[in-house]
Amino acid sequence: MIWHQVLTNKNELAENRVMTVTAGHKDLCLTHWKGEWTAMENRCPHQGGPLGEGSIENGLLRCPWHGWDFCPHGGSSDDFDDGLETYPLKVEGDAVYVGLEEEPSHKPTVTDVMAETMVNWGVDRVFGMVGHSNLGLADAFRRQEEKGKLKFIGIRHEGAASFAASAYGKLTGKPAACFAIAGPGSTNMFTGLWDAKVDRAPILALTGQVATQVVGTGNFQEVDLVRAFQTVTEFNQRVEHQSNHAELMSLAIKHAILRRDVSHLTFPDQVQVLEADGAEAQTPEGRITPLTIAPPEESINLAIERIKSAQRPVIIVGHGARFHMNEIIGFAEKLNCPVMTTFKGKGLISDHHRLGCGVLGRSGTPVASYFMNEADLLLVIGASFSNHTGITPKKPIIQIDFDPLAIAKFHKIDVAVYGEISRTISLINNSNEDLTFSKVNQEIEISERWAIWRNEKLKRLSEERGNGVSSIAVFEALTRLAPENAVMCVDVGNNAYSFGRYFESKNHSFLMSGYLGSIGFALPASMGAWAAVGDSRPIVVVAGDGGLCQYLAEFTTLVKYKMPVKVIVLNNNELGKITKEQRAGGWDKWATDLVNPDFAAYAVSCGGVGLKVSKKEELETAFMQLFAAQGPALLEVQADVKLI
Repeated sequence: MIWHQVLTNKNELAENRVMTVTAGHKDLCLTHWKGEWTAMENRCPHQGGPLGEGSIENGLLRCPWHGWDFCPHGGSSDDFDDGLETYPLKVEGDAVYVGLEEEPSHKPTVTDVMAETMVNWGVDRVFGMVGHSNLGLADAFRRQEEKGKLKFIGIRHEGAASFAASAYGKLTGKPAACFAIAGPGSTNMFTGLWDAKVDRAPILALTGQVATQVVGTGNFQEVDLVRAFQTVTEFNQRVEHQSNHAELMSLAIKHAILRRDVSHLTFPDQVQVLEADGAEAQTPEGRITPLTIAPPEESINLAIERIKSAQRPVIIVGHGARFHMNEIIGFAEKLNCPVMTTFKGKGLISDHHRLGCGVLGRSGTPVASYFMNEADLLLVIGASFSNHTGITPKKPIIQIDFDPLAIAKFHKIDVAVYGEISRTISLINNSNEDLTFSKVNQEIEISERWAIWRNEKLKRLSEERGNGVSSIAVFEALTRLAPENAVMCVDVGNNAYSFGRYFESKNHSFLMSGYLGSIGFALPASMGAWAAVGDSRPIVVVAGDGGLCQYLAEFTTLVKYKMPVKVIVLNNNELGKITKEQRAGGWDKWATDLVNPDFAAYAVSCGGVGLKVSKKEELETAFMQLFAAQGPALLEVQADVKLI
């Protein structure tokens, strides 16, 4: 018998009252009636109502759900044979104790095996919310966390969980997990899963589900999650009693990694607590192949011939090249040719590198567009041909990519090279051909074009209308003062366009909702970034007021986990990009005005640091305070909606 103290002061429970107490891992109903204390089963035998939340009426303990009555000292319920079990109780001084038999040791469950398999494969970050239909799996995560093998981050909205996991995948190339209950918790994750899918970020979605026996009956929070997730997933399975549980988890993660896509497993309630019966967790050893495949020889030879004959080649890199930039920059330096990026690829080469030309396209610089237009060969690496980027199909194009579907995605190209990017660049660079023959050294011209653009930015910096700070003033100051190795999480809207155009990257990494373009991405993404890099790199959020308000409550998550994220919000009380599109399309401005909180005061109310500026002259001091702050901090900038 183990005695558990359930009350430190017996006066906490008055005469003729009941309450719920916990002894070990067991909830009990504690009653105080006619001077006697009784500890009994807390579940009504009717539908499991919590009797400790009930009341004593006319000398009977009444269930709060359906009004069934019981003797407050246990025993029978009138004429029904469904009395409540009671437990030994003693009062010593003012303290009340309940005696329970020693708990048996935990027996591994199938979810224990699956959680261990998950961390063996390197999926050790989980973003989610614990709830009634995922408690068995949540308990398996708890055990892994207690062993130091997993980090669970409890969020305020499941959509933030999937965005955070998507950002983690984009930054690291490895999957993280997002985790939710059945029904609405799972459907809340849908947008973030699509963000991961279209941007080719590996992600693992794990959902609770109602018990199998009530599926199809219209049960509370019943949604057919396998069908619901069919359009967004590459791997999508329900975990069953007789599943090969470790293998199922291995296959889910393997699909996420190799396909760079979404894997989903849903766990019916009763399956989560099944005993493992000796089943063992799996590891990735011997289960995954090296991916450093070489392209076909004929593709390499065609590419080399094109590069040899070009005089003004340029290299355009996208998000798919992010893990291969050492090889790419080394190759560019051999050719002395310009390197520009897509918006999703911003920062893959520093804007201060002698060959860096910034971003190409709508969010880009005239430096990049000039060199694309002057080129006689475009070498496109890890990028597709979105309208946003605007890579011209009128120039000869060599495209290198590990994804064959991304090659020539929207139009014909001249040379398609399918292979792992680093291996391919190495094969081209190490060929016996003289690739530098007849090449124009464009380095001086790059420097001249940057001087022209920076002079233009100085002119725009002087523009003021008295209605708030201009975007260029914000990003000019941020360029000078932001930590040079920060992870920058960017939202959607005019703030993103201005950021892409005006902020000059150094050794930064950038996270954004690329092809989906989902507003609200930036703040949840910062949580994914922190889960990936911890405190080893600064993390900065750049968002508009419309985007930040979508997941504003997640600032409390930053505070809870002491994430030192710095948030910059451009507040113009308007969905400025939508207003701009309305006017460009000939429509009236309508329904784009916003009523916002005092963002700085909100940050303080959550336990963080809050700052606010309304004048350009205040920016430098405010940024210095922001980046010097300990823990989460937010800078609200009163911005001019028209100076973007």
